[in-house]
Amino acid sequence: MDKLIYTAMTGAANTLSRQAAVSHNLANATTTGYRAEEHRLRAVQVQSQALPTRAFAVDASTQTDFTPGPMLQTDRTLDVALRGKGWIALQMPDGGEAYTRGASLELTENGVLQTRNGMPVAGDGGTISVPPDSEITVASDGTLSVVSRAGTPNQSNAIGRIKLVNPDETQLVRGSDGLFRLRSGEAAEADPNVKVASGFLEGSNVNVVEQMVSMISLARQFEMQTRMLSTAEANDRAATQILAR
Repeated sequence: MDKLIYTAMTGAANTLSRQAAVSHNLANATTTGYRAEEHRLRAVQVQSQALPTRAFAVDASTQTDFTPGPMLQTDRTLDVALRGKGWIALQMPDGGEAYTRGASLELTENGVLQTRNGMPVAGDGGTISVPPDSEITVASDGTLSVVSRAGTPNQSNAIGRIKLVNPDETQLVRGSDGLFRLRSGEAAEADPNVKVASGFLEGSNVNVVEQMVSMISLARQFEMQTRMLSTAEANDRAATQILAR
């Protein structure tokens, strides 16, 4: 009897965590550059001599779907999407680096290039500063060039290059802020093969229909597991009544 309770109880608890992950994916279906999160469950033997045949259902792994999202044309110069694999490096307050695919960029009052969330974009030599009163262009290799509106007409000057990286995806972990970092905590090497497209944004790779189907399936699974607990309780009550006679 308790074997049934162990399996159904832990299965129901972890089904709720999977349901929460699906809800989070749906909430980010329109978030630029978002990568869908997946939870996988497996059975784990209880390490106990008293309960050698019992097993728990546990959340074995949290994985990320790195499939690229759709390219959305915006015609805004500082909207930057990556072509194929790769990441844009951001300079974090603690001195480390984090990586994102959502690159709707803007300038601070001091001309520092940053994301909409206020994270400075990493360049070849630190952060990138844009001179005031300048028109900006972004090349496919991430190089930023400016033309001063007050200077010599059509004189373009390169002011920096966005750091583009392409680390092994299995070594990336998602932080609580939604940004990715290397598992080792180190900074990834710049990859000259990563290319960007100015005037585009990458949409979320969440498949809304697939996530909705998953949510319905998980709801039915949770209902089945709670019914198993009710069945175990009913069987226990019936057995107690028989023994009491």
